[in-house]
Parts: sequence; structure tokens; C-alpha cells
Amino acid sequence: MRSPSLSIQPTNCHKCRMSALCLPLTLDASSLARLETAIDRRRPLHRNQFIFHAGDRFESLYAIRSGAVKSYCTDSSGSEQVTGFYLPGEIFGWDGIHSNQHRNTTLALETTALCEIPFTRLEELSQNVPKLQQHFMRLMAKEITADQELITLLAKSSAEERVASLLISLSNRLKRQHLSATRFRLPMSRADIGNYLGLTVETVSRVFSRFQSFDLILCDKKEIEIINLPRLTAMASQ
Repeated sequence: MRSPSLSIQPTNCHKCRMSALCLPLTLDASSLARLETAIDRRRPLHRNQFIFHAGDRFESLYAIRSGAVKSYCTDSSGSEQVTGFYLPGEIFGWDGIHSNQHRNTTLALETTALCEIPFTRLEELSQNVPKLQQHFMRLMAKEITADQELITLLAKSSAEERVASLLISLSNRLKRQHLSATRFRLPMSRADIGNYLGLTVETVSRVFSRFQSFDLILCDKKEIEIINLPRLTAMASQ
């Protein structure tokens, strides 16, 4: 079982298949051209390459064209807490807006292509393009909702419910990219999943094995196929 790999996407916004997710669909050609001049399309990052560190000055938001990104924070004892995973078409870096300083550290989980959007330039454009401002306000609200959903997720009593919720979240996000909602490759490790969900690596592995024995999924290392989506969705909704 092998999921299709994601190739590096075109560098023009109007040609990028991710633009419908990170940009307003109603943005006119003139406004889009102005936005494109502000975007810095970075060279692809390698696995485990950092984008920014906690404490760095906030200057930009980042949109993922391909690949995946992990965000995490570190407590006073040096322990890492994973705070999120970001997929193509999603925007991250919002954590630095309030204090002009990033609270999280972010790194690429695999070869990843990003678009960097300087925030001061975005603010200037938003003043003249209301649709753009409204769109990014909605994206910011979505990020807040995601944080609230994580709190709800960690409040779930069973490990099965937590893992099911993560798989369904990934499934829904991939579906929005017009990719398969039932066959995909997990970009993160079992250790990252456990850290994010408040579970041990061993527990995560046992849950995946249990899901496979219940004919909910097929699992081959990081390759996942959901074979009973309704039942897994019901488990995640408990």
C-alpha cells in the first residue's frame, strides 16, 4: 500500500492548487498580483529544518505548498510539547501576532515548500483589499478554534477516541485539498502523535494495532488506509 506523494507546487498563486485554501476565492487579478509581489517563495526545506524558534521576532506568516510542519513549545525543564501539525494549504505563524514574538518552534517533518508572507506587507494590502483582510481574519479564527479543539481532544477519556479524532482530522483536511480522505501517509512519528495526544508511544502503537484488528484501518508503518470511515468517525465523535 503506497499513498501518492505530493510534488512541489507551482510558484504562482493563480497556478497553485493550494491557493483556494489559503487565499480568498473572490480575490481579483489585480489584488492577487499585488499580493504575489509580497510573497517570498522559499527554497524547499529538508526534514527537521527549522522555520522559526520560540522567542524569534514575529515577522511573517507561512503557507505550506507541499510537505508538513510541526509546531511545539518547550517548558522550563526542556520537555517538548507538540502543539500542532500543518499540511499543504494551511497557514501557520499566528502565535507571534500578539506579542511580536513567536511562542512556538516550528520545523519541517519532511521535504517542505513554503510561501513566506511578511505581516507588515499583508497589513498594508489588507487595508486596501477588504476581502483579503476578511479572509485572514477567518483563518485566524480557525486557528483559535483548532486550539480549542485540541483542549477538547485531550479531555477525551480513551486513547482510542484521541487517535481516532486525529485520523479523522487529517482525513478531513486532506479531503479539502481534493486528496484521498482514506489513503494517506502520516508525516509525523508515533512519538510526535503520542506527545500531541498526551499518550505514550507504546499506547499509540497499541491503538493502531487495535484499529487494524477491528478492521477500521490498514496500517503499514506511516501508510494509513481507513477502511471503515463511518465507524472511525463515530468513535472520534464520542
